[in-house]
Amino acid sequence: MNNELHLSFEFFPPKTEQGRNNLLDVAKELSRFQPDFYSVTYGAGGSTRDNTKHVVKALHDLRFSVAPHLSFGGDDEATILKLLQEYDAMGIKRLVALRGDRPSGMGGGSQMVYANQLVAFIRQHFGNKFHIEVAAYPEIHPEANSYDHDIRYLKGKFDAGANSGLTQYFFNPDAYFYFIEQCERAGITQPIVPGIMPITNFKNLSRFSDNCGAEIPRWVRKRLEAYGDDLESIKAFGLDLVSELCETLLDNGAPGLHFYTMNQTEPTATLLRNLGLDAQ
Repeated sequence: MNNELHLSFEFFPPKTEQGRNNLLDVAKELSRFQPDFYSVTYGAGGSTRDNTKHVVKALHDLRFSVAPHLSFGGDDEATILKLLQEYDAMGIKRLVALRGDRPSGMGGGSQMVYANQLVAFIRQHFGNKFHIEVAAYPEIHPEANSYDHDIRYLKGKFDAGANSGLTQYFFNPDAYFYFIEQCERAGITQPIVPGIMPITNFKNLSRFSDNCGAEIPRWVRKRLEAYGDDLESIKAFGLDLVSELCETLLDNGAPGLHFYTMNQTEPTATLLRNLGLDAQ
């Protein structure tokens, strides 16, 4: 295994105790791949704040490196500062700083605190105690005014003090490589790790992709649609497609991979074994 290769896994906080126990089992199973960290998502407007914190603590207690996601959402500075102080006291060394989504019921007139502002807030109060990850969008954020505007906004996150980026998932490697070229032209020198989404359920993937602006290439969509409810064929096709995507990314200089695990060991583990990245 290449010790210089960045590898990380993303989880979402389960709502039940059984779900949390299952997640810890998944973390233990995936630890064989020696990830740099596990990240734990944060619901719209901080709606999963407590669940996120509980999962982060449980993973940290197992001596895993953990990066909690964080956004202001509907919270005030005092609430976020207290949460950051708790993470600092816990020994957390890495954060994923996001703008986040408005929670349901929060009107469009509510104040939004953007990710660059959150990064600056963290640096103001904690200096360089945390390694800060930020989100990047190779196919451009669905709310962006333009491609160039989104690149400038990403640069603002790094100028505010972010250390590195994690991308939204994508299936077209050219979108990532072009994006990286444009970032470099804009003066962004920090590493930006591509996000990888395994394909296991086309209906769920299609719905999620439409919501977050991730493009499923037409030929891929048509192929997956043709399989209908044949989940085994969908998984087999998805495994081949995403394995090839990962190989192309790594062969052409991507600094690593960030997997959206959906709280499952498989197929992320199978993808990594296909790539020859099984550490044991």
